[in-house]
Amino acid sequence: MSNHPSPALLAALRDRLGPKGFSSDSADLAPWLEDWRRRYHGAAAAMLSPASTDEVSDIVRFCADEGVALVPQGGNTSMVGGATPGPEGDALLLSMRRMNKMRSLSADANVAVAEAGVILAHLHDAAASVGRRFPLSLGARGSATIGGLVSTNAGGTQVLRFGTMRGLVEGIEAVLPDGSVFNSLAALKKDNRGYDLRQLLIGAEGTLGVVTAATLRLVPAVGSRSVAWIGLASPEKALALLRLLDNAVGDAVESFELVPRQALDLVLRHVSGTRAPLQGTHEWHVLVEAVAPMVAPDPEKEFGRALRAALAIGVVEDAVIAASEAQAEAFWRLRDSISEAEKKDGPAAKHDISVEVSTMPRFMVEAAAEVERRFPGTRVVPFGHLGDGNVHFNVRAPTDAAAGWIENEGLAVTAFVHDLVTAAGGSISAEHGIGQMRLSELARLGDPARLAAMRAIKKALDPKGIMNPGKLVPALDDAQESLA
Repeated sequence: MSNHPSPALLAALRDRLGPKGFSSDSADLAPWLEDWRRRYHGAAAAMLSPASTDEVSDIVRFCADEGVALVPQGGNTSMVGGATPGPEGDALLLSMRRMNKMRSLSADANVAVAEAGVILAHLHDAAASVGRRFPLSLGARGSATIGGLVSTNAGGTQVLRFGTMRGLVEGIEAVLPDGSVFNSLAALKKDNRGYDLRQLLIGAEGTLGVVTAATLRLVPAVGSRSVAWIGLASPEKALALLRLLDNAVGDAVESFELVPRQALDLVLRHVSGTRAPLQGTHEWHVLVEAVAPMVAPDPEKEFGRALRAALAIGVVEDAVIAASEAQAEAFWRLRDSISEAEKKDGPAAKHDISVEVSTMPRFMVEAAAEVERRFPGTRVVPFGHLGDGNVHFNVRAPTDAAAGWIENEGLAVTAFVHDLVTAAGGSISAEHGIGQMRLSELARLGDPARLAAMRAIKKALDPKGIMNPGKLVPALDDAQESLA
């Protein structure tokens, strides 16, 4: 339990940060004390908005001296309440949005150094200005920030080729829990000086320090792009298609998104201006994007040939390749609008899970049947990144569900889904993180050796427990509570 900030601490922070960097006005704080899904509502005595690493260092040092907790926040797009303070009001909100400079950008070195508050879409634009791109994208690219993406090891739609954020970070600058600055921004290909603290900070959700800047890998700009919407009979057929495309066009396939008929129907019903890409009705759909850089051969011919072969042998039922950028973006809008459409249609217990790629098709079908049998009236809508074994396994509430279904029956659904995932050797969090939403489930299902190591690392680096308390790392009482 952290200390409540004293008037002297608040005065010192106000003097250090000035009017642009310090606010205790409730109207200023209100939008940032609630998570994106509006499931968590917190309180804070003030919001701190530093404009430099030195200011972050002083903030952390001042708070460490008094044992006052800090909750780092970027674009506030966490899906698991990872950037929302608790309701006690004893933590200070540390907004990184003012640290939004591109420190450097090099087409020759294929790296960009971006501060934590740089918005992902702005990084995309900056890279494009020098003929490069940053190969990570997601639906919240217009608000998600680099610091948050690093701290949550974000995934997105291009993981199939480029991996998660962990594989795209070449260096990190961060302020550690004692206020010291860890500067490892150099993009070294080899560095054998012991524990890799950069990798430790990636995915730590702000519990081990505050990421202030990152050196990020860039790749050549897109030279050609082929996007197809495909109808097929089952997830097994989808995986067979992926393997066929792997053989035909290899690494050109960057995105392979599985969409069930129910999810497409929700989008067509609730999102204006959308229409079905194919004429017939198909139980499953796949959105595929193949990309080649400017210096590489255009994969369109091989891509089309592979799809025709898949049609001929019955792997797919129908397919259409986008004839223009506008049509390609229309296909992607269908995929990116699933969460929006679900939200409009009613409550759902949402799960971000992964199992081995080879077992995901069977798992999706069998687990959905088990959930719907165990909880009559529910409807399972699994969709997402089949190519990397990560799907969003969402369980929609029965049509006659009472208010508060998510907080009541939905918890039992989530526990059941996570039990199935764990039994299959999978993960209860593939890309969204643990935050506060999955904390008790990690305590209940996590490997004891992993949990013990996480607690030991947290205690060693943050002995006063001031960095984003109540997130990611289950305390021993969390484990005891989960067993009750």
